[in-house]
Amino acid sequence: MSRVFLFVACACALLLVPLGATGEDRKAQTVDELAKMYDVSSCKPCHKQIYEEWEKSLHARSIIGTPRTSDAFGRMVKVYLLGGQWKYAGVGKIEDLKTEHVIQCLECHVPQIKDATDAVAREIAQAAMNGDMETLGKVNINCLVCHNKKAILHQWVDGPPEKDVVYGNIEGKHTDAPVYKTLKKSPVMKETIFCGQCHGLGPGFHHPNPVHCATLYGSYMHAYLPAGGSKTCQDCHMDKGHIMSSYRDQDRAKNAVRVDVETFGYYFHPKAFNWIPTAVVNVKMTSNAGHRIPDG
Repeated sequence: MSRVFLFVACACALLLVPLGATGEDRKAQTVDELAKMYDVSSCKPCHKQIYEEWEKSLHARSIIGTPRTSDAFGRMVKVYLLGGQWKYAGVGKIEDLKTEHVIQCLECHVPQIKDATDAVAREIAQAAMNGDMETLGKVNINCLVCHNKKAILHQWVDGPPEKDVVYGNIEGKHTDAPVYKTLKKSPVMKETIFCGQCHGLGPGFHHPNPVHCATLYGSYMHAYLPAGGSKTCQDCHMDKGHIMSSYRDQDRAKNAVRVDVETFGYYFHPKAFNWIPTAVVNVKMTSNAGHRIPDG
């Protein structure tokens, strides 16, 4: 784990302007502008291995997914919003769509949407309906999202994320970084609650129209910990670095579920000269995961 959390401490040299200077003062008008605000390509020269791990992760294509995510998001917009099933949303055509209509999805899959105008939400929604993976791939969960925007959870206690700071596990100077020149500790970076911000408790009841989504953190808190579990999300899912190994990883899948199979074969003889080959198969599946599976 030491190599993994070294990146959390050192993080990235980023962009030309710190997030707060653009995100607070001027909102992005297009997906390209939002992608530029959250561009992390300059992290790669110093953190090449970790950056390449991240590129292979689902976080790097958070609105695309497998691509189950983009398909579900596109159908939600087309069928429920534009199709009239959510008739009180006030969305009759794509031009009516605002961020508030899709925030229940984008607040986790594209958290930086809060630094963008409604036009960007419409562009993302249209891209999802069109299957435009090139546009959807421009915004994702990257270094800046985790190491700045989401790094401070209890903001009344610890204050909001600062403009020119990369949050990790040490304090100091961010050597040779053109911006984000300061390193500060995040109180939650190593904790499960950090991941729980998105991999959460289930329906977002704070939205006008809650939808049921990820329940991992709730399952972890209500089942895994009371049963004696002690590992964090990071202990299991960062064992191979920032690729965030999950069900797509064979080792992770094998460790998550134990399958025991017992079989017994015999011939059933209901009447003379009538032999029916029969088998009894007992399958026992034991979850070793820290949460219910499958989930997200």
